[in-house]
Amino acid sequence: MSAQPLELASFDKPDEVREGDNWRLELVNLAGGAQVGRITIQPGWRWTKDVGPAVGTDLCMAPHQQYHVSGRLHVVMADGTELEVGPGEVTSLPPGHDAWVVGDEPAVAVDWQGASVWARPGG
Repeated sequence: MSAQPLELASFDKPDEVREGDNWRLELVNLAGGAQVGRITIQPGWRWTKDVGPAVGTDLCMAPHQQYHVSGRLHVVMADGTELEVGPGEVTSLPPGHDAWVVGDEPAVAVDWQGASVWARPGG
């Protein structure tokens, strides 16, 4: 029987960083290929404006399961359903959504599904 190793990772020393003008993604790697990301997006950020053109899709095609640390984010699915999320809340977002920061505070989320493909071509 093979056991998972005891691990410690920190966003203070991420394994990978992706950045745009008003967003930053820090990724840490865990055994077995898992990645956890911390996404920080600034007021005025919108996926279709700030990430979509660079990755070549009209909507975000990365699935997300996220814990929202701070700030507020509004999400609209391709079918028109929408929600607004804030600190202390957990979301599961399927592919095919747009999102933007609400208000004047940066939005920060910890993402354990989808962060590895977020802000990459096709994602």
